Amino acid sequence: MFTGDQGVEGAGPDVDLETAVSAAQGGDETAFRVLYRAVQPQLLQYVRSLVGPGDAEDVASEAWLQIARDLPSFRGGGSGIRGWAARIARNRALDHIRARSRRPVAGAGVDELVALPGRADTAGEALDAVATDRALAAIVALPREQAEAVLLRVVMGLDSTSAAQVLGKRAGSVRMATHRGLRRLAEQLSVVREDREDGARGAGGEAVGEPEGEAEGGAAVRTGATFSAPTAGPRAR
Repeated sequence: MFTGDQGVEGAGPDVDLETAVSAAQGGDETAFRVLYRAVQPQLLQYVRSLVGPGDAEDVASEAWLQIARDLPSFRGGGSGIRGWAARIARNRALDHIRARSRRPVAGAGVDELVALPGRADTAGEALDAVATDRALAAIVALPREQAEAVLLRVVMGLDSTSAAQVLGKRAGSVRMATHRGLRRLAEQLSVVREDREDGARGAGGEAVGEPEGEAEGGAAVRTGATFSAPTAGPRAR
């Protein structure tokens, strides 16, 4: 399927995906490696959020087999390659979940995010935080529509139109779900960090007063939730 190097440089932060896609469609092995290195890290994170870390590598590999097979007929160019790859990976993940009769696995939840520096009390700061592995568990604990929207917009780096095509929804709905998900993440991070700071002061011997009307133990934070299997979107062609 693929031939030797036709002049495409290795993947980097500013890789020219348009050139790489065109060359890879012509059978250039180096260009396909450029695509793989540019897309795989985010794609694997997305798949991990759907099927769990134990099966993510296998599902991502299945997705890349289809990407390699169908790439010659792909017409989206460099701007559409990430969304197309995400749609293929999502469909492979859905097939995997159905075949194994398993639900996606979530991690330890939002508690793991409190070590991140700074105070994440805005959607913008939450946006920066969710690019890390530790944040994936917190995203997965969001309501399903919000979780997938945040994953596609932030982890995969898709615009709202491309994310909507992956999910089979309207772009406006994806934008709203992303906004709500990021706001919820910011609120959770703020509450958990405040509780941890109060606990640290208490352990150090400082008297930590309890706000009037607050139940002992501080605010409750939902952790350890599971991400229910996503509904099927359009199949990649």
